[in-house]
This record gives sequence, structure tokens and C-alpha cells, in this order.
Amino acid sequence: MAEARTIKVTLVKSLIGRLEAHKACARGLGLRKINQSVEVIDTPANRGMINKISYLLKSEG
Repeated sequence: MAEARTIKVTLVKSLIGRLEAHKACARGLGLRKINQSVEVIDTPANRGMINKISYLLKSEG
């Protein structure tokens, strides 16, 4: 099987005062604290969450 492509995302802004849907996207990506980084599999669902809260994130890959 081919390797799954991943995207590294880092939460760079606080979730305080954000919409519940945006907080849920961050939790869905596995992000809890500022400057926390996670690698997520590059799927359409994850891409959608990243796009929705792109103003809170820094992404690589």
C-alpha cells in the first residue's frame, strides 16, 4: 500500500470566544493548546476542517 499523505497543522491563535463549530473543528483535528502541532491524514474531511479554521492555523505539507 502507498503511504498516506499527511499535513502538519499548528494552532497559532486561541479558541476562546470562537464559534462552537470552529472549536469542534480544532478538537476534531486533535488541537487543544496554542502552538500544539499535529499531523493529520490528507483527506477531504480534514481538508475541510483546516479550510474552515484556517485563520487559526498554520499548515505545512
